[in-house]
Amino acid sequence: MERLIVLDTETTGIKPSEGHRVIEVGAVQILDREITSTEFHQYVQPNRKVGESVNIHGITDKFLINKPQFNQISNDLISFINGSTLVIHNAPFDLGFLNNELKIIGIKETIESICPIIDTLELSKQQRPGTMHNLDSLCRRFGIDTSARTRHGALLDAQILAQVYLAMTGGQSSLFHEVTNTESQQSDPSLIKRVKENRDKIKVIHANKDELEAHKNYFQN
Repeated sequence: MERLIVLDTETTGIKPSEGHRVIEVGAVQILDREITSTEFHQYVQPNRKVGESVNIHGITDKFLINKPQFNQISNDLISFINGSTLVIHNAPFDLGFLNNELKIIGIKETIESICPIIDTLELSKQQRPGTMHNLDSLCRRFGIDTSARTRHGALLDAQILAQVYLAMTGGQSSLFHEVTNTESQQSDPSLIKRVKENRDKIKVIHANKDELEAHKNYFQN
């Protein structure tokens, strides 16, 4: 039985090394490639102001006043993810923050020492190099509805990423089937068009001096 946990966080900033903290953790369970109703969701009091990050997630200092601190939710979070593979978009970001929170409360263990990690950002780069790989772009690529996503939110983003992950990893069998069909068609002698040996010679027209000069000047400008 394959158990995946799709996880996301919201934070007060970009770098834990600058004192920024986790303010929301959201996670969704996928069991045997089915998104379940089993979820983990908790807002966290960061013991600092959220600052300009409120413009991204909309979580205010006032809202967080009576929320539990990370040490009060850590056991529940670890119990929830234990025994699963974590699916995270841009995993180093979330893992950096979660591991920092564990370190602050005296836990030396890291999240990646508890669970294997699948980074959907890296997976997307492997699948389609040279394209956009943020969550919004992936949703557009796979036709996933994001109308409820007016702001970033850990649980909502985890729910959306769960759909994205299944779409990213669900097409291999049909893809290989198409390749097999194409190869069988290409190897079918009846489909090969022979080129006549005695076909007319192709006439090659070379550029004159003025045309060559114009071409050279075009690429220099």
